[in-house]
Amino acid sequence: MNFDLTEEQKMIKQTVRDFAEREIKPLAKELDEKAEFSTDLTKKMGELGLFGMYMPEKYGGQGLDTLSYIIAVEEIARVDSSQAATLAAHNSLGIGPLYYFGNEEQKLKYLPKLCTGDGLWAFGLTEPNAGSDSRGTKTFAEKKGDEWIINGSKIFITNGSSPVSLGATVQTVTKIEGQKMEFTTFIVENNTEGYTQVPMHGKMMWRASDTSELYFDNCKVPNENMLGIKGQGSKIMLSTLDNGRLSIAAMGLGLAQGAYEMALQYSKERKQFGKTISKIQTIGFYLVDMATKIELARNLLYKACWLKDNNRPFAKEAAMSKLYCSEIAKEVADLAVQIHGGYGLMKDYDVERFYRDQRLLQIGEGTSEIQRLVISRYLLWE
Repeated sequence: MNFDLTEEQKMIKQTVRDFAEREIKPLAKELDEKAEFSTDLTKKMGELGLFGMYMPEKYGGQGLDTLSYIIAVEEIARVDSSQAATLAAHNSLGIGPLYYFGNEEQKLKYLPKLCTGDGLWAFGLTEPNAGSDSRGTKTFAEKKGDEWIINGSKIFITNGSSPVSLGATVQTVTKIEGQKMEFTTFIVENNTEGYTQVPMHGKMMWRASDTSELYFDNCKVPNENMLGIKGQGSKIMLSTLDNGRLSIAAMGLGLAQGAYEMALQYSKERKQFGKTISKIQTIGFYLVDMATKIELARNLLYKACWLKDNNRPFAKEAAMSKLYCSEIAKEVADLAVQIHGGYGLMKDYDVERFYRDQRLLQIGEGTSEIQRLVISRYLLWE
């Protein structure tokens, strides 16, 4: 087994880390406080080549492997989860379905402009009554002539209504026969008649990322905007989530790394009982537990990426990675606050923001409970 990164991956890691420290970190606190999406930072991430990293160059991407992309998400999340959410959701959930299931005409039409940072794409799956139950979709599409008429709504959609959002891939019901439902996905561009995007405010976490509600009121899309084939919608969306789980895992890993580093540094500076608290055995044990969990999480996630890059089945490991990385993000962030004591509860310290941001990781792109359900099914099939 070789655990070394390639020279290219090491360069990507260092380049993205330097960018996050230089461009994102100075703005993260203010953007979080104002709950403000940054078009400028999104553009800069695009200029760095972070959008479409795994896409072939013919579609505007970098042609890199999965692990390189995951390392980039990890390094952004180490500094700010909001910007990491913008990056991860666009790459995995946004352009992912278009790349893996779009026809050549659709790929050439949409992907090049979605790899620059000038435009973002959304993943329209979750509904008010269809969260963990993705097949509970109620948004309905009816064909009339050469068009489809969509009615319904989506909620908690990342990158759905920012100033640079260009559209969404939307799961709809296209046929109901008895208890059997047929799901089909459509490409819905912004400014389509009957399509409205509404920003959601008052979030506890990822406050500088864009979260939206999407409404479809007799929204007309041409038949050529069908993604994949009729009835393939559920397969497209669930397959996309397999890839997306790697991104959320990377966000959990990066957040845990950032929280650990803050706690380690603070423990070396804070003095109590005449010595730095890093020399207090209990604090030392906390740091050991944090570092060990981060190491385990990184090994598991990188193995899942290796499996994908080598065209091996990876869905089980992706679910395991998402489950474990999101859970250790919670544990590490909690211990990081504990080490900071009362200061960890104050907005003047970044660890407070990290503690809030980690909470979505056990919910988004499949709750921890759903991950366990998914993993258990793979175990029973083996």
